[in-house]
Amino acid sequence: MTQETVGFAALGIHPNVLAAIVAVGYEEPSPIQAQSIPLILEGHDMIGQAQTGTGKTAAFALPLLSRIDPSRREPQMLVLVPTRELALQVATACETYSKQLPGVGVVAVYGGAPMGPQLKALRQGAQILVATPGRLCDHLRRDEKLLATVQRLVLDEADEMLKLGFMDDLEVIFEALPESRQTVLFSATLPASIRGIAERHLKQPKHVKIAAKTQTVARIEQVHLMVHADQKAGSIQRLLEVEQFDALIAFVRTKQATLDYAELLERQGYRAAALNGDMPQAQRERVIESLKDGSLDIVIATDVAARGLDVPRITHVLNIDMPYDPESYVHRIGRTGRAGREGRALLLVTPRERRMLQVIERVTGQKVGEVRLPDAETVLEARLARLAASLTPLLDSAVEQRGAVRDELCRRLGCDAETLAAALLARLTVGKALDLESVRREQPLTPSAPRERADRGERGERGERPERSGERRPMAPPSEGRARCRTALGARDGVAAKNLLGAILNEGGLSREDIGRIQIRDTFSLIELPEANLERLLTKLKDTRVAGKALRLRRYRED
Repeated sequence: MTQETVGFAALGIHPNVLAAIVAVGYEEPSPIQAQSIPLILEGHDMIGQAQTGTGKTAAFALPLLSRIDPSRREPQMLVLVPTRELALQVATACETYSKQLPGVGVVAVYGGAPMGPQLKALRQGAQILVATPGRLCDHLRRDEKLLATVQRLVLDEADEMLKLGFMDDLEVIFEALPESRQTVLFSATLPASIRGIAERHLKQPKHVKIAAKTQTVARIEQVHLMVHADQKAGSIQRLLEVEQFDALIAFVRTKQATLDYAELLERQGYRAAALNGDMPQAQRERVIESLKDGSLDIVIATDVAARGLDVPRITHVLNIDMPYDPESYVHRIGRTGRAGREGRALLLVTPRERRMLQVIERVTGQKVGEVRLPDAETVLEARLARLAASLTPLLDSAVEQRGAVRDELCRRLGCDAETLAAALLARLTVGKALDLESVRREQPLTPSAPRERADRGERGERGERPERSGERRPMAPPSEGRARCRTALGARDGVAAKNLLGAILNEGGLSREDIGRIQIRDTFSLIELPEANLERLLTKLKDTRVAGKALRLRRYRED
């Protein structure tokens, strides 16, 4: 047992759950975790009064997962949350904590998403159900026995659920649950309505109250960039081209990701290396020393591997993957801005992680400003400046050292010095776009701004359903000579831009230059294709499948 895990181990958590949290770098339990976990493991009903950001998800998930029976393929644990964003967040946390519990499944049930995949996961026997009240009631109308096997209920952010008008739905859900269940309620405040729920539906609950602690990070400029999950690699490359850093540490969640991103950046010409817990200690120390002495400029690390890292050269911290909690975020960005120096922290945020960003801002007491990806003009200027800087030291001695070789090559090739210089430059910069149009084509897709929430958390999921994900927002016209086409495959189908591109290139007989912008939305995708002979191309692609599903491209008309 390592020193770092003694605190959690002493709480009585299942060994496999303990192993999972060690893998993601958890060290000591937070106050809410230390007080709640033993009570929940003992089977008590409990009321926890704690702000978001205090670690309450782990406070209920770790002990309740420890009591899941993997052999029973039926719902055993229900977590009710007020919004779809929180449902996704909690479900992801439960998946992480249960990674080493074979046979344990998690399903998130929320509005604004098709019911089919949710129903399938339930039928396959997922033991953990994370749900918003409205959509869960929809499922209960289809199957009133859905919750008959649930033994443990969590009401997370109960005050928010009542603010959003879910009281009637909660009563329907209580009625469908076994009376013998264990119930845990978390709420930032305890108004009369919450106390009323506790009196009616909890049995002699234990009380735990934790005051939120604001954490501040001085001298560190904090910004975030909204990205699609499948566009992170391209976005990172774009950012690094314009960020002026001495040394940078980037954080990811998995050991494999450290290797993948380090390899990617090495191919781009950066001096980068991975740092993860699978590496021998001696190798890790070499990576850190190389970062200190300037042999390396970028390290891609997991939280556990970067614990205690103190390298004065680090001017930037890049959070490629969102941390699991605000405390981890504070720990990460604290790798820069050391000893009174200034630092810059960049955070990549996917649309489903917007809520966690708000939590981080609340816990740190600081606004994390938004930045945009640098435009093509800025990137091109940075590339040309970097190329010029690399050639500048050679200018004074180039003619003296290589003039004779230049003349001999010109004689052999039958060209002048200007043509030779252009050819050598082309060879030097092979694979690197250095004209504006090519740089524009490389620009990663970024999410649009979120719609204003006019519903009660997720009330639009029943009755009149709003347009999803801003599907009808105005769009710029397609580029010249191209037509915009639509497929019903989108992000929810697991489709990424590279999947569509590969399928069209393979089946359509096109080159990469023939295809314009590809936009991946939640429920559909848009692709710009050559206007000339478009109908013939669409016919050619009619049997094409992507991710096992029919592509079915058609010309897109906004009217």
